[in-house]
Amino acid sequence: MEHPKFIITSGGHLRLGMVTLHRDLLMPHEQCLGGGFYEYDYADNILLLSGKSFDYGPPRWSKVDVLQVPEAYHGIPIVYRDHWGEELNITNSFTVKYY
Repeated sequence: MEHPKFIITSGGHLRLGMVTLHRDLLMPHEQCLGGGFYEYDYADNILLLSGKSFDYGPPRWSKVDVLQVPEAYHGIPIVYRDHWGEELNITNSFTVKYY
């Protein structure tokens, strides 16, 4: 069954999609720095990332220098919420480049 999942690649790309497994989001020869689930929070107008990948674990944000984000999300705040409920404002904490 497909679910809205995201990964962070070793190249710093945030990749999102409706997939069965997180590894389905990887391109050939890419490494994964973790992932989780995503949803668009219409009430707060944010892209909310949460949880962890069962394949790769939680996102290892400390390994990311520049986060590469799809252009479709330009101007939308991105927030990651871990399993303890702590939030990290991605768009304020990283240099974000849109492609």
